[in-house]
Amino acid sequence: MSRRERWSKGQLEMVTGGWVMADEANSHYFALLDQLIEGHQWIQRHLGVKPRSGWAIDPFGHSPSMTYLLKGAGLNAMVIQRVHYAVKKHLAQQQTLEFLWRQSWDSSSRSDITCHMMPFYSYDVPHTCGPNPAVCCQFDFHRLPGGRVFCPWRKSPQPITENNVKERALLLLDQYRQKSRLFRTPVLLVPLGDDFRFVESSEWDAQFSNYQKLFDYYEQHPELRIKARFGTLTDYFQALQRHLQAAGTTLPTLRGDFFTYADRDDHYWSGYYTSRPFYKGLDRVLESTLRATEILFSLTLAQMRRFHGDGRLAADFPAREHFLRLIDGRRSLALFQHHDAVTGTARDAVVVDYGSRLFHSILDLHQVLQSSAHWLLLLDKSQYHHDQATPFLQTDDVMAAQDALPQKQTLTLSSEPRSLIVFNPTEQRRSVVVSVLVDMPDAHVVDAETRQTILSQISAVWAEPGRASTESFQLSFVADLPPLSLMVYHVTKASVGSAHRSKYTLLRSDGSEPPPVQAEHFQVSLPRGPEADAPLTLRNKHIQIWASSQSGFLQKLRLQSGLVRQVQIQFLWYGTRSGMNRDRSGAYLFLPGEEGAQLYSSAEPPLVRVSRGPVFSDITSCYRHFTHTVRLHHLDGHAGKSLEISNTVDIRSEVNRELVMRLVSDVASGNRFYSDLNGFQMQQRRSLTKLPLQANFYPMSSASFLQDASSRLSLLSAQSQGVASLRQGELEVVLDRRLHQDDNRGLGQGITDNKLTAARFHMLLEDRGGGAKQVGGGSVSHLSLLAHLSSLSLSHPPITMIGPVNHPLLKLRPFMPLGSSLPCDLHLVNLRTLEDPQETGSPSQEVALLLHRKGFDCSSAPEPEPACTWSAQEEVDLLQVFSPLQFRSLRRSGFTLLREDDEQDSAQQQKPHISNLRPMEISAFRAELK
Repeated sequence: MSRRERWSKGQLEMVTGGWVMADEANSHYFALLDQLIEGHQWIQRHLGVKPRSGWAIDPFGHSPSMTYLLKGAGLNAMVIQRVHYAVKKHLAQQQTLEFLWRQSWDSSSRSDITCHMMPFYSYDVPHTCGPNPAVCCQFDFHRLPGGRVFCPWRKSPQPITENNVKERALLLLDQYRQKSRLFRTPVLLVPLGDDFRFVESSEWDAQFSNYQKLFDYYEQHPELRIKARFGTLTDYFQALQRHLQAAGTTLPTLRGDFFTYADRDDHYWSGYYTSRPFYKGLDRVLESTLRATEILFSLTLAQMRRFHGDGRLAADFPAREHFLRLIDGRRSLALFQHHDAVTGTARDAVVVDYGSRLFHSILDLHQVLQSSAHWLLLLDKSQYHHDQATPFLQTDDVMAAQDALPQKQTLTLSSEPRSLIVFNPTEQRRSVVVSVLVDMPDAHVVDAETRQTILSQISAVWAEPGRASTESFQLSFVADLPPLSLMVYHVTKASVGSAHRSKYTLLRSDGSEPPPVQAEHFQVSLPRGPEADAPLTLRNKHIQIWASSQSGFLQKLRLQSGLVRQVQIQFLWYGTRSGMNRDRSGAYLFLPGEEGAQLYSSAEPPLVRVSRGPVFSDITSCYRHFTHTVRLHHLDGHAGKSLEISNTVDIRSEVNRELVMRLVSDVASGNRFYSDLNGFQMQQRRSLTKLPLQANFYPMSSASFLQDASSRLSLLSAQSQGVASLRQGELEVVLDRRLHQDDNRGLGQGITDNKLTAARFHMLLEDRGGGAKQVGGGSVSHLSLLAHLSSLSLSHPPITMIGPVNHPLLKLRPFMPLGSSLPCDLHLVNLRTLEDPQETGSPSQEVALLLHRKGFDCSSAPEPEPACTWSAQEEVDLLQVFSPLQFRSLRRSGFTLLREDDEQDSAQQQKPHISNLRPMEISAFRAELK
């Protein structure tokens, strides 16, 4: 019998159906959804089936964001396993290991999904039949004597015969009965499997034949009052629902998440929130690159079909090759969401393989971006010519290898203009600072369309803390970017001394004279005496900051409103436990030493470098293990209201240490703080002194905040990491960890493959007033609108491309597909070209339009309000929102865009562009652009 026949008969079932069994702590919801789409689409195309039940038994803790995505993809039930042992014990005592998992922000039951939590230590056979693993192991018939696998409890399974079937059946039944007492119904799930099992037909035969004899014995002895049979996960949940309906009862409702996981003692799995931070950052670079490329590619194909009028694409445009690159990028990102990939818990060689896939996908996606932008920008489309060897446009960031940070290439300037193309991949109009490297200290930037001069600034490129390059200079200018636009700028050589150049101040904390400074093109001051001891200060229209002249670290902020908050930045080390026979931190576990965090100190005082200019000003502190920069942008509107923090970290010289950045503020936050779940929603956390320190760390994919009655301090991040608030007013994030031993959770090695790693943050201080008003769940805290916009900018930076040298300047025209920004609270998750149903590997004319209407906190309404607007109405006219883009067809679908989930024709479909988009909800549409 073929697999298809077994599927059609219900003997085999695909569960979850994602590309991987994804991590639920570090992954962003874009990637979680994308890997689910990729998996469901592949299964539908090649196997013709659709998953109905979820199976997540190995992620190290569980997030409600994942359950929301599963429900939206058409699944109605799921199984989870790795939950804190004390939580399992509590739920078992309450008989609530099966529950309806509801979103914290949902006042209805729309988001409910039936969840079964396995009650015991593991998901292997010794821990699934009942509470005694020594007994259960005797019923794993893959471990029969003579095989390669055995029972560690020294009691082996026995083949079931007529002579022992009664004794064996009763022994197993006793375990079943003990397990059933932990649940509210007599319907019992007993999984039979483990990692790397059922790979040989002999195991299938051994398990089936022996269990069937036990099941037959039960059938022949009705006085035992048990019916046992083989079945799929869906069979189990259907039986459970039948029993609940017959009894007229429902399962209890539960809200929240299951972090942080501990499997025994004080062994909390909070280390993997940060392990391998270089690759966690690379994951998010691929994610933002993929999203930008998906959107631009989809818009390009639609514009081509519209341009030709008959649905044809440009003859020289390699649409199929580019679509295959997109598919490869989707699958590389999807693969890295595995619960041993983005977590940083794979072996060194596997990490290199993951990194290589991410790296090559980014390079391939750049080709698609460049080619798409090339066609869209050309005024005369007949001039388009695709040349893969020498592309018309090139991205200005160059990655040399999978383990290296990107470097900007240097533009050679002359009196002939060089074209710079800037793509805004967000749905919001925004002012941003764009920086490129040029070969001279004087440059002039104009808008190519209007010929208007753009405000710019020339800064030094520091080859060493006190030595500026004489060959490269950083040109930064303010770009006003309409939503989803490609804007064109011209850069030329300028007359000597005409450009605004940064002015520098250099200090040493011990009062000693800084080493000789080499920066011949810039004004540099070296203050001494009382002047050198005075606090450093920077300001723009919205914020003023003070920093220590000794360390360069932030000390205080003041808003334009007058709100002042002490906010000190500190860096600290955590060590790990010492002593013989003591467990220590590793890739999974965070087991800090009894001394706790120790303030970072350096034998050599740091060099503190202050730069001031018309576009941005910053303070950089150069230490042995990290370079820390706080930057203010001199921008109007909301873009200038956040403080940019960047750390470049290198702890490769250390042994068993973890580096932490801590914010110490006077925000009266009590023992509560908030961290995000997968960039999708916020979760309140309470720091409890009765728990070990490592238990108070939680995952932070993109945001965390502290608040009191009058203020909120938010920290937004471009990468995932662990976060904690161990004392009132404090917030700390782990930047990197280097650990030289295995923590005995299956990896078999430490994590010592650290890289030079960049970590980027935005810090936002906001007034609070008018009560805790929320849009999207009254009892739940959300980010403010300003924080959402700042996070969007951080996660999806503009993409800069450079025009060719010595190329006749073809007429390029800006591409602006939208007439205005989308509403502030409406995020374009993706515009993803779907595969042609008849031609594998080719793009169809349909796209997946994915929208997320964000919930937000109104108590921190920005003044003045952002340029974008939002609506209290749930009904949204998509034609108006996306104007002047037009849709030939538009149909609501499930999150993974399977045709059977498409909304059926109805009266509502007479106006398919009018749709209900509720706060916090994601909506998916199958669309065709025209």
